[in-house]
Amino acid sequence: MTTLITRDELRAAIDAGTVTVVDALGGEYYVQQHLPGAIPLLEAEVAERAAALLPDRTAAIVTYCSNPSCPNSGRVADRLTALGYTNVRKYAAGIEDWVTAGLPIETGALTH
Repeated sequence: MTTLITRDELRAAIDAGTVTVVDALGGEYYVQQHLPGAIPLLEAEVAERAAALLPDRTAAIVTYCSNPSCPNSGRVADRLTALGYTNVRKYAAGIEDWVTAGLPIETGALTH
């Protein structure tokens, strides 16, 4: 089972640059809005893209989705853990909670 991370913990980790944030929705959702620095990674892409996007299997990773009822973040977190990633957490509240709290988001396509 993936450990959960709170909004305040995630904000602090993003601000400190100590976490890689994974957007489990991708596509148009990612383009419209995503957490700062997030990379899109869908469940179906984890096996093929994880090693290139997340080369350090011990680094802190947080997955998120749109809201608490969206299962994508948990599925991506579980797939990463199954591949040997050891420090994966899930932001269960999702981007809706982030936006409601007035925290910064990014928009647009992935640039790296």
